[in-house]
Amino acid sequence: MKAIQRTASCSRYADSVVHSGVARWVEVASDASLDAAGQIQQIFNQIDQALANWGIGRESLLEVLIFLEHLDDVPVLNAAWDSWIDSQNPPIRACVGAKLQAGLLAEFIIHAAV
Repeated sequence: MKAIQRTASCSRYADSVVHSGVARWVEVASDASLDAAGQIQQIFNQIDQALANWGIGRESLLEVLIFLEHLDDVPVLNAAWDSWIDSQNPPIRACVGAKLQAGLLAEFIIHAAV
């Protein structure tokens, strides 16, 4: 069995987990005072930074699971997604409504090949 790599672990969770060539992590906006468009863009920026830290790009994304506080924000998400994603190499994606922590309007679970 290959070793599981965890970054910035605490007793509750790790910032990321890498196993068998797949990195898995969660992103939320660091500024919960932003509107949905602002939080989503901030999350995309954070994903880009994480990918850069592993020396990979958006083409390596395998799966993105998106939780939205308000499903009325799906058009906002789709507009931002369409301008951000590598349309030649899109990951699978699901979007669901969820009750998120106070102030958060979006939360993403990301899997990428590393």
